[in-house]
Amino acid sequence: MTSVLYDAPGPRAKRRNVLYTAVFLVVLAALVWWVYSALSDKGQLDWALWKPFFSGSEAYTTYIWPGLQKTLEAAALAMVIALPLGAVLGIARLSDHAWVRVIAAVLVEFFRAIPVLVLMIFGLALFAQYTDVSSDDRPFYAVVTGLVLYNASVLAEIVRAGILSLPKGQSEAALAIGLRKGQLMRLVLLPQSVTVMLPAIVSQLVVIVKDTALGGAVLTFPELLASANTMSGYYGNFIASLTVVAVIYVLINFSLTSFAHWLEGRLRRGKKSTGTVLGAQDVADIAGTAATGADPAGHPSGIGDLNRTKK
Repeated sequence: MTSVLYDAPGPRAKRRNVLYTAVFLVVLAALVWWVYSALSDKGQLDWALWKPFFSGSEAYTTYIWPGLQKTLEAAALAMVIALPLGAVLGIARLSDHAWVRVIAAVLVEFFRAIPVLVLMIFGLALFAQYTDVSSDDRPFYAVVTGLVLYNASVLAEIVRAGILSLPKGQSEAALAIGLRKGQLMRLVLLPQSVTVMLPAIVSQLVVIVKDTALGGAVLTFPELLASANTMSGYYGNFIASLTVVAVIYVLINFSLTSFAHWLEGRLRRGKKSTGTVLGAQDVADIAGTAATGADPAGHPSGIGDLNRTKK
């Protein structure tokens, strides 16, 4: 069966693909066996090292859960602030006013060029010198500050690229029926570009979760990885502790990615329309209600009923 992207492989290509797959599996199995043998020879697979995670809850309640709480708190707060801030900066870079574009561009390029760890250290010094934040809370605020400044600038570029990826006909059609620039952005461009931007936005949210570990490594922020280091020192199982923490990070980030896939599919299904061609009177009605800001049904904007008009 031939795909629209490539021709179906022939008999030789199929045999070659089977051979490559077999070779890859053999190499992978050899690598797994080598890692297993090396860990076993060093005694890293002894039951005594893994017992704290499978018998009793002390390791979880004393070390893992408190660290995980701090990681999730910092990441969630950074996401809540960085997402809208990045959207505002991204839209500002598309403004018709030059002074707005220049200020937004300077902020985005400046904070995007600085490593997030430098921003965290700068935030820690800032809170220590110019605020009354206690020394126990400063690492948390510094981590959140660094994450927000860096990731908001990256998200701003994602938003800008997502909006610019839409066909120009979308903007021209909206302006032709009388929409203002603000209505065009709010009602036409942003709803469509969200689906395009979603994979990149989720990837950046995953980066936020992982970058909280930088605060634990440098700023003594008691997040998950820092708690794992303390736990491994207590139990003497460095490899086992890091393995458990790695699994937790994988589960968190996989949950974020799975939710994004579900949301993207739901948004795509919600945007499906009947494809009905609008008549001249329909277009005139939409243009008139969009200009007045109300429609016969009492909604604030007639463009919001475009899909219902199609039906």
